[in-house]
Amino acid sequence: MRRSALAPVVAVLGTLTVVSALPSAAASKPERAKPAPAAIVFSGENNNLNAYSPTPPFVKQRVITTIAYDPRGLDINAQICVWKGPKGSTRLIAGEDTHQPNPPQGWGIFDLRGNRVGNLRASEVGKLTPTYQTGPDNAENYGCGLLEDGRLLTTDVGDQAVGPPSGQLIVWFPPFESRTVKYCKLDVSIGTAQSLYVDSQDHIYVASARGERAGVLRYSGPFPTGDDGAHGCGRKDSTGAPLADKVTSETFIKAGDHNLGTPSGIAVTTTGHFYVSSVFTGVINEYDASGAFVRTILEPPAGEQLGPRSYSTGTPLGLGVGPDGSIYYADIAVIIKPGKLPGPGDANGTVRRIAFRNGVPQPPQLMDTGLGFPDGIGVWNPPRR
Repeated sequence: MRRSALAPVVAVLGTLTVVSALPSAAASKPERAKPAPAAIVFSGENNNLNAYSPTPPFVKQRVITTIAYDPRGLDINAQICVWKGPKGSTRLIAGEDTHQPNPPQGWGIFDLRGNRVGNLRASEVGKLTPTYQTGPDNAENYGCGLLEDGRLLTTDVGDQAVGPPSGQLIVWFPPFESRTVKYCKLDVSIGTAQSLYVDSQDHIYVASARGERAGVLRYSGPFPTGDDGAHGCGRKDSTGAPLADKVTSETFIKAGDHNLGTPSGIAVTTTGHFYVSSVFTGVINEYDASGAFVRTILEPPAGEQLGPRSYSTGTPLGLGVGPDGSIYYADIAVIIKPGKLPGPGDANGTVRRIAFRNGVPQPPQLMDTGLGFPDGIGVWNPPRR
């Protein structure tokens, strides 16, 4: 049947080839190739998912609206990752905690359509929901990443200020188009686990903002390929969830030096270096491929301190890097009110861009202002269609 169905198509193509060879004004003009779509910068804020064009005037589209504005909406936050899904689809993952705690917070898997800011559409096709370690703080979903073979990775924050470290690193096994996706926990004792990055050798890098291991942690495989002992996941954690038999980790970049007080965001430069942000000190540092300090990219002006107002340059949490080397960061705008712990203000967050000129970082450009809790960034380079 397939062969007979193709026959008329071949005949028509042959006829078209003869016609196109005839001289005509239309044939004499070469077809102009469509320009490749620009990179897209995603950011979650106030439970919305926003998309921005990467250069001024930073055109914005609200791709997913929170349930606070639309009962049919979803509550989106945290780091955003985009990858090629099954059958030519594009998949997006972001924190999704709609109606928490019932159902519990997790990560939404979305079918992403469109390739330019203004024509993007996203529909949820699955959700990742693990168990969380107990503690005084509400569990917060955050990081995302992918191993080379398509296994997904996530981090959740755990205790954020006091108590034993209880952040988690989890590997998830495809398919992801359901709400009962199998997983295995790799680590359940990270101090405020945040951004996640995976290199070409499947090393996993996780930012840990506090505790004895504060810094950037690096995990080396092999990692479990399933959620049972036959696949390297034969233990159980305190919640009864699958836990890896063994995981190798080390501190790749230690917190403290060069004003890296609370490591939070991780992104990789176009030359293989690392950018790491620190929220409470308002810093973005650059490190080489071995984890050695190179330079400070962003820091508050001399004399500025956190108080009722945040730093003028912001408190960077999520990070992303564009194809031209520009840095994009989510400024959660931490302030300190008298008698209270530091925390984000009320709708004072921003999204910003740092461009480079001859290798020198330029002053941050405001992409968006007046935001509520902008915490994550994702940069996607759409394919030409």
